[in-house]
Amino acid sequence: MTLQNKFDLVIFDWDGTLMDSIGAIVSSMQAAAHDLSIEVPSERAIRDLIGLSLPKILNILFTDLVHLHEDIVSRYRHHFLSANTVSPLFEGSELLLNQLFTHGYTLAIATGKGRPGLDRVLALSGMGHYFAASRCADEMKSKPDPMMIDSLLAHFNVPAHRAVMIGDSVHDLHMANNAGVAAIGVSYGANLVEQLQAANPLAIVDNVAELVYYL
Repeated sequence: MTLQNKFDLVIFDWDGTLMDSIGAIVSSMQAAAHDLSIEVPSERAIRDLIGLSLPKILNILFTDLVHLHEDIVSRYRHHFLSANTVSPLFEGSELLLNQLFTHGYTLAIATGKGRPGLDRVLALSGMGHYFAASRCADEMKSKPDPMMIDSLLAHFNVPAHRAVMIGDSVHDLHMANNAGVAAIGVSYGANLVEQLQAANPLAIVDNVAELVYYL
């Protein structure tokens, strides 16, 4: 399909949108809780929070265990990084990025990951060269605050109506709504379709390849 350049700036979430890392995030958080002999949160509880900054996730999952938050982060990172490998990209992710890049779109990332984590996966996946800029949750306010998108719009001098946010969580879509940009949800990541629908996105797609129809 020929791309129509409906947008100038395409902003992607990372985990659960381009990279199939939700399972690793869930299992690492559960393993961290197990290591510290505290209540292990359910998969659904963790999935519903993916996309938020890690401190915000801990404040919700382990509200009464603030004194253990640093230990939880340490054990979470231990498990997440222990394999010293990177989760696979979803099928079609690299092809889509290449298509968009070749057709002159400006590509960016707005993620709940911290800067070291994003830099690591971009290097290991070899995808970093596609993105002109990125914003991370340890540098700015956590989703759904619009700060990350607002910063990218200002950086590239792109008006809100010429930008789109693509993500797998309601936090991504609400951030887009708060910034006044279009939003597209993907159904194969952290959140359920009915959760994404509540944020009134432009569309919800079931695989990466479908995104070209809306770009």
